[in-house]
Amino acid sequence: MAEATWHLRGDYFENCNCTVLCPCIHDPRNAPTEGHCDVALAFHIESGQFNDTTLDGLNFILAAWTPGVMGDGGWKTAIYIDERADDAQRQAFEQILSGNMGGPMERFSRMTETFLGTSYVPITYTQAGKTRSVTIPGIIDFNIEGIQARGRDEVMTLTNTGHPVSATLALAVGTKSIYRDHGMNWDNTGRNGHYAPFDWQWPA
Repeated sequence: MAEATWHLRGDYFENCNCTVLCPCIHDPRNAPTEGHCDVALAFHIESGQFNDTTLDGLNFILAAWTPGVMGDGGWKTAIYIDERADDAQRQAFEQILSGNMGGPMERFSRMTETFLGTSYVPITYTQAGKTRSVTIPGIIDFNIEGIQARGRDEVMTLTNTGHPVSATLALAVGTKSIYRDHGMNWDNTGRNGHYAPFDWQWPA
């Protein structure tokens, strides 16, 4: 059987409980500013394919709690997938997001000690200028806004990072960021955020 091929391209953002700037971005050996990390990463797929299955226009979210330095593992991870996905699309997502198919999700999977499951839910992802938001009713309402230096029109960016999603990240801050699920209650309002285009494919 031929090896599966896939690609996902689109827009992503994240918001964690660190103060701005998250220290693990510039050195993965650093601990989060609060000693642990509460983070959600939201993705909107503009163009996506798993073998012959199209994934265009769908959304997914990775929510994770880490007990200390992120690279040391011990994560608790939950995955949320757009309920609009049909059976073939759900099977494709489960292959990609499990990490079984390589790519950045393989790295996240290796760090996960406790997998809290996959939920198929209504996800609304909004991208407008320097703002991003994602909602799942009753679970998550995350909103961020890009940070501009005084007198500058453009959002500040980090380049040449080792971040698994994108090497270039816009700097942002949470403007209203609430998560409630799996016994976890986060409020990342006023805390660190990033956004960027993403482009994943396998084989790389």
